Amino acid sequence: MAALLLLPLLLLLPLLLLKLHLWPQLRWLPADLAFAVRALCCKRALRARALAAAAADPEGPEGGCSLAWRLAELAQQRAAHTFLIHGSRRFSYSEAERESNRAARAFLRALGWDWGPDGGDSGEGSAGEGERAAPGAGDAAAGSGAEFAGGDGAARGGGAAAPLSPGATVALLLPAGPEFLWLWFGLAKAGLRTAFVPTALRRGPLLHCLRSCGARALVLAPEFLESLEPDLPALRAMGLHLWAAGPGTHPAGISDLLAEVSAEVDGPVPGYLSSPQSITDTCLYIFTSGTTGLPKAARISHLKILQCQGFYQLCGVHQEDVIYLALPLYHMSGSLLGIVGCMGIGATVVLKSKFSAGQFWEDCQQHRVTVFQYIGELCRYLVNQPPSKAERGHKVRLAVGSGLRPDTWERFVRRFGPLQVLETYGLTEGNVATINYTGQRGAVGRASWLYKHIFPFSLIRYDVTTGEPIRDPQGHCMATSPGEPGLLVAPVSQQSPFLGYAGGPELAQGKLLKDVFRPGDVFFNTGDLLVCDDQGFLRFHDRTGDTFRSLLSDRWKGENVATTEVAEVFEALDFLQEVNVYGVTVPGHEGRAGMAALVLRPPHALDLMQLYTHVSENLPPYARPRFLRLQESLATTETFKQQKVRMANEGFDPSTLSDPLYVLDQAVGAYLPLTTARYSALLAGNLRI
Repeated sequence: MAALLLLPLLLLLPLLLLKLHLWPQLRWLPADLAFAVRALCCKRALRARALAAAAADPEGPEGGCSLAWRLAELAQQRAAHTFLIHGSRRFSYSEAERESNRAARAFLRALGWDWGPDGGDSGEGSAGEGERAAPGAGDAAAGSGAEFAGGDGAARGGGAAAPLSPGATVALLLPAGPEFLWLWFGLAKAGLRTAFVPTALRRGPLLHCLRSCGARALVLAPEFLESLEPDLPALRAMGLHLWAAGPGTHPAGISDLLAEVSAEVDGPVPGYLSSPQSITDTCLYIFTSGTTGLPKAARISHLKILQCQGFYQLCGVHQEDVIYLALPLYHMSGSLLGIVGCMGIGATVVLKSKFSAGQFWEDCQQHRVTVFQYIGELCRYLVNQPPSKAERGHKVRLAVGSGLRPDTWERFVRRFGPLQVLETYGLTEGNVATINYTGQRGAVGRASWLYKHIFPFSLIRYDVTTGEPIRDPQGHCMATSPGEPGLLVAPVSQQSPFLGYAGGPELAQGKLLKDVFRPGDVFFNTGDLLVCDDQGFLRFHDRTGDTFRSLLSDRWKGENVATTEVAEVFEALDFLQEVNVYGVTVPGHEGRAGMAALVLRPPHALDLMQLYTHVSENLPPYARPRFLRLQESLATTETFKQQKVRMANEGFDPSTLSDPLYVLDQAVGAYLPLTTARYSALLAGNLRI
């Protein structure tokens, strides 16, 4: 009888929910529940791995940091399974473990360890547990037959540089390839920090990055030596160990690290060398640019490495999948999500040093690729390619990444499907990420209460004119309404920390917001504006501050460029008086192209040749402005701030602007007048910028 009385209420429930505006979101409840279960299972599995490592024998490799013990675990559980495919070379998980062990021993020798003639595998001379040195301590005492030799590795590490000390930072300036991985893993096993340096950096920006992370050594690719020659005196003056990752005729003081690595035995190193005192200890630096100028060294913790092991599990990828990765490894998307995420599930990764749209589908056919990790421009490259037979016979079922525009998304799926697209959002230094696990076109994630319970975040009202969140009379921030752009923020906690950047606290200025919803709370400020619709889908709206996401005509898209850094380079030219740098949209391209408005210093004239030479020597390719606008004076706000938004909206159309305009012609290698003909050629895709 009670059931019969409840039946009408149950029938009226959908109408009630509709009236309360909840029904549009609840229609996605099954998908939200399924993802929540997957996320909880992933968290539980990662926690179990961390507990197992903590309980493992500290003398064994399983007792090391999260990266070291996961690789050791895979080398036992999936020893023969292919981990890495790079060109014609293949490496199993067992081979990856051995190669990284060699690298770890080479770095430990540079620390002053002496493994003895047999590499210490016999275990003779091991110290007792009470004699072990804590990670990061100055005394790398003993273990597995190794003895501290008081600086024996100094001569091998590059001339007059001081011996490396435990916990030191070693920078990698290398292209994507197996050697990058073995050296990175080896550094982790040796208890050293790694810094991933963007390969395009030279001169001032390169030296700044090395100083900011406190690097004591630099490993560089032999093919970069010619372009780095002007920097070598400054690098030596910094007292860096200088290694080349490969053979060749190297300048004095630079030795072949790979030769030293190959001379080592491949036995495991003690886990306690890399075991952190706290899981939030920094183990890696990844450089990210923001609104404060030059690239900043974001601190990556052991906790973040552990969390990234769950990335592909969250995306529904399995250990028998084959992942195609053609992203730079010095970016989080390539190294942490791509490589570490692959290790998290024990799958196979096809690693490409460069992306080739013409070769992509043939590669997928050859290696039976099932998962493609993208950034938006790669998908645009593919849909702009002429049709081929290989694109229809592939086995790719899933594309995972970020920055895919809705129009390219639709063309990509329609042409290359059936496949699923999982668009994601995240920041290198951030403590929040979203995944569009439903595949809803144009969305970067969901704001369901289930998702926010597991991965908490909020959208708050933001004043674009003041650059600050809007607060109520009590001083607290206010949540946005559906359809209203809001600043994405996430609570800072022990489980979701914000570690900031190497250097002074001023580098993190503005990244933390206090008293957001209640007195004393602290939230991470992503600096991004997102919109949540009435169904709970999140869509990216815009970035705040003086940063634009660069487009590059010939290589990787998605670099964040700080306009202040570019402006400082321009202002070093004596014929320029004022500079305003901003990003402009270019039809048919992702992101924004850099544009610089210039005011000449009387009585100087504009020297385009000197300007191009100066810019190309002092800025990486992705940061070089594609357009110049010569003005009598710069437009400013009533508070004397440069007008960036208005200038960006005015664009670079010579038919609507009276100011002299110039465009960077990559083929010619010069800034040329932007005529109507060149403007038309650019829009038609015939002018390469």
